[in-house]
Amino acid sequence: MKKEDALNALAALGQETRLDVFRVLVRAGAEGMTAGAIAEALDVRANTMSTHLAVLARTGLIRSQRKGRSIVYFTDLGIMQGLVTYLLEDCCGGNPELCAPLIELVDGSRRKAGC
Repeated sequence: MKKEDALNALAALGQETRLDVFRVLVRAGAEGMTAGAIAEALDVRANTMSTHLAVLARTGLIRSQRKGRSIVYFTDLGIMQGLVTYLLEDCCGGNPELCAPLIELVDGSRRKAGC
């Protein structure tokens, strides 16, 4: 991941509603959710939700797919993995054992989520 991409992703997630949207979509998993369902779950107006979804989509953190007459949104965990990898790339000043607990936590969460 390039530095600019990491900055854009972090900026997108640095807004409360967008972070909530991302987390809701992570919980939704492979089924994803429509914009209306996300808006309802977070008690956010539909037009406001569209703006937040667009910002997240531009960063690649989420993607959409048309299913019939609906558009379903999903997280792109590969992009999030790339972001986390970018952030931890030079972890612990050459002492990777210091990062082991964090890496185990990430690996354990991925296995639990079926990644």
